Amino acid sequence: MDANMGGKDRLIRVLVGLAMIGLAMADLIGPWGWIGIVPLVSAALGWCPVYMAAGLSTREE
Repeated sequence: MDANMGGKDRLIRVLVGLAMIGLAMADLIGPWGWIGIVPLVSAALGWCPVYMAAGLSTREE
């Protein structure tokens, strides 16, 4: 499980994940907002299974 996400990609995922969870907690978008946990976890790991399946990487070498 090699890292395949760059810094900008990870930052965007953190922001989107936190926004989704915040909206869910405020009951503005319902329970679907808790899906924001997925981008948070992938950002924390630096690895995205969809990128792996597609052979993509945003990581700068």
